[in-house]
Amino acid sequence: MKGDKHYDEIANEYKESKELSFRKVVEKYSINLMLGNIEGKDILDLACGEGIYSRMMKNEGAKSVFGVDISHEMIELAKKAEKENPIGCSYEVNDVFDFKPKKEFDIVTGFYLLNYAQTREDLKKMCQVLFNSIKKGGKFIGFNDNPMNKKENYGSYRKYGFIKETTPEREEGAFIKYTMFNHGEDGFTFNNYYLSEKTYEEVFKEVGFQNFKWVEGKLDPKEKGNPFWDDFMKDQPFIGMTAEKI
Repeated sequence: MKGDKHYDEIANEYKESKELSFRKVVEKYSINLMLGNIEGKDILDLACGEGIYSRMMKNEGAKSVFGVDISHEMIELAKKAEKENPIGCSYEVNDVFDFKPKKEFDIVTGFYLLNYAQTREDLKKMCQVLFNSIKKGGKFIGFNDNPMNKKENYGSYRKYGFIKETTPEREEGAFIKYTMFNHGEDGFTFNNYYLSEKTYEEVFKEVGFQNFKWVEGKLDPKEKGNPFWDDFMKDQPFIGMTAEKI
């Protein structure tokens, strides 16, 4: 997968961006809802980054959490957090395209993983790895750039700490450039890639998954009635997804 060196360069900034408010009141809240009760589950966290959700899942009762990321620096941050506060997460540097699981897992997660697929073929390779990593009766849970997000709204999320940019036509494989603002006007950037919702749905079916579903993000009830979140929730820039291996 492309971009591993770039993420080595922005690892600390990306980790810091997890403190932006949308990460907590929409992203984290929505991921928790999708996960449900994970007590006693073996979980593979692909594209684990610095391990924020790996640690969250272990703290919420997972039997084991194994995090994998292409970025050495991200994994170093994850290992540092584990060393400072040992909870039993383990981590490995690997490219999802090359990853061969040594066992099957009850749940495989991919939070901001599949939006790095630049072609249908890339997506199919990723989804095959997901499928091969899951036990029969297990499931995949993802959270991603939303392919249904209207591109005319890409620049409207500045007050939430980021903006998105893309090509005029946003064709299959088009870049989606994120600029994240942790502090004021000094932002950092990275690219995702656009594939249509139809492509996602077809590819998941092709590799053998069943019951693929898009899951809209939910706002933490603590923020209910706060008009600040209206624009974010009206056209959500991110979306969840689930699928089962039956």
